[in-house]
Amino acid sequence: RALIEKLGHDHGFEHVLRGNPDCVVLASARHGARVDVSLRLEGTGFLLVAQAATPALLPEMQQSFATAQQADGFVALTEADLASLLRRVAGLARALPSQAAQDFETEVSRQLAELPEGLGGTEVERLVRQRVGQQKFRSAMLDYWGGACAVTGIALPEVLRASHAKPWAECACDAERLDVFNGFLLIANLDALFDRFLIGFEESGALVASSCLSNLDRSRLGLLPGMSLRWLSDSHRGYLDWHRARMQEAEERRALRVNFHGT
Repeated sequence: RALIEKLGHDHGFEHVLRGNPDCVVLASARHGARVDVSLRLEGTGFLLVAQAATPALLPEMQQSFATAQQADGFVALTEADLASLLRRVAGLARALPSQAAQDFETEVSRQLAELPEGLGGTEVERLVRQRVGQQKFRSAMLDYWGGACAVTGIALPEVLRASHAKPWAECACDAERLDVFNGFLLIANLDALFDRFLIGFEESGALVASSCLSNLDRSRLGLLPGMSLRWLSDSHRGYLDWHRARMQEAEERRALRVNFHGT
């Protein structure tokens, strides 16, 4: 029990709840997920059962740990495997939309309450909401993608950008702006290309590049054949459809400019 509690504390679950004496029940004040961890009946490794605060969490876990999944939970054969499971549950619980939106509203309210008297107003609140929202979105992207680029797997925070598929200014509401599925954690060059609709992703997750990029351009920009998202959830697809439609519009505008200047 002490080992499980220590692993929980180090990987996103700082609280131990009273529960079944046959398992350790872990929780956190930073997110709504709970996990029950017990020794396997076979005597090797651990069994983790996640109690999700949002229905999107379990499908994401099943995608990330397909080989570890059993009917009643996820198997961790070693302490390192259990640490990976705990980190992923905690990261997803912090990143997925309901928790991210709740954290956003809490932080906005806190910052607005701390403003000097008379400094408030619609424009100030808009700026606060935008700044806090972008910070929370980046944090959610880092949690969801495990701190690594969604395409290359590069894990250097200094070069990672939280890229919206549907841009911040064009989202209908804060829930859309903060939706972890409305974006991808990308290295800086891919972020710049994605933001300007010069690359996109197919339904399969395969990277597609604009026809205006020559083979030499693609090579110099680090766009390699076979590049694709490391994984893709069904919840990403609506935003990717929107992004591909805008990418097509951008392609048509570029073609019109080329034809106009050509004539």
